[in-house]
Amino acid sequence: MNELEIELSEINPQEFFGYQNTNIELLKKYFPKIKIVARGNKIRVYGEEERLEEFDRRFNMILEHFGKYNQIDENSIERILTSETKEDYETSKESGDVLVHGVSGKLIKAQTANQRKMVELSRKNDMVFAVGPAGTGKTYTGVALAVKALKEKQVRRIILTRPAVEAGENLGFLPGDLKEKLDPYMQPLYDALRDMIPHEKLETFLEKGVIQIAPLAFMRGRTLDNAFVILDEAQNTTHSQMKMFLTRMGKNAKFIITGDPGQVDLPPRSISGLKEALLVLKDVKGIGILYLDDKDVIRHRLVKKVIAAYKAIENQE
Repeated sequence: MNELEIELSEINPQEFFGYQNTNIELLKKYFPKIKIVARGNKIRVYGEEERLEEFDRRFNMILEHFGKYNQIDENSIERILTSETKEDYETSKESGDVLVHGVSGKLIKAQTANQRKMVELSRKNDMVFAVGPAGTGKTYTGVALAVKALKEKQVRRIILTRPAVEAGENLGFLPGDLKEKLDPYMQPLYDALRDMIPHEKLETFLEKGVIQIAPLAFMRGRTLDNAFVILDEAQNTTHSQMKMFLTRMGKNAKFIITGDPGQVDLPPRSISGLKEALLVLKDVKGIGILYLDDKDVIRHRLVKKVIAAYKAIENQE
């Protein structure tokens, strides 16, 4: 009797097998003439060689579906097992509005007109500046575009970076090593990734350097090839930092720079690298510039009112 062993890597076996192994039981139903044993993160299959080859082909289609949508259910498995080709089981989930199929099948989409414009600008330009107040989804949309590019193998890695500028706090007095000091500043980037990539796969990507999250200072001296790079909180860059970052761009790279010029945490009389870059680069072909506003805020409804209230005060000054 022939044996086939399949190891599930970067996948949570419990999610893949289903509640009380319902997905495995469904496979057994459709392949009654082979023996299927699932333990831990391994599946062993016993039977005639021809039947094992067919099982392997169908199982890889199921794995591909799970990798794409981050979920699998009995209906999806049945469609895959009874279809002739991959195209037969693709569903309406392939809507052009969907950027990424996130964790538990969550659909990540551009939700406002300006967010959709940001997606379009990224398609047409290798460098995009997305500028606007907090809550407009500029960082989240940027991360979704990066994850989409990685999944579709348009790039080999994602690099997410922010300037480590204290917003009323002092890094030196925070406990822990450098990573532990910096992680709170990188948290919004981690949060977005956790929405879009299952925990096991994300941890593997971070360990292998497929996804890198680092302060801006770590970009110095690097050439960023085959990468989707996002500079977040760019309003807190200086002239030299912004110039350094923009000139890291290598072959087959996509850059998205996000920031809010109204929330600069630099010392007094320091010029924001973002504000300067928007003026210097506004007419450069191949660079897209997008301004989001309070109409794009997708947080709590009060956030729009807060932004409007502060804007009114600033206009009086």
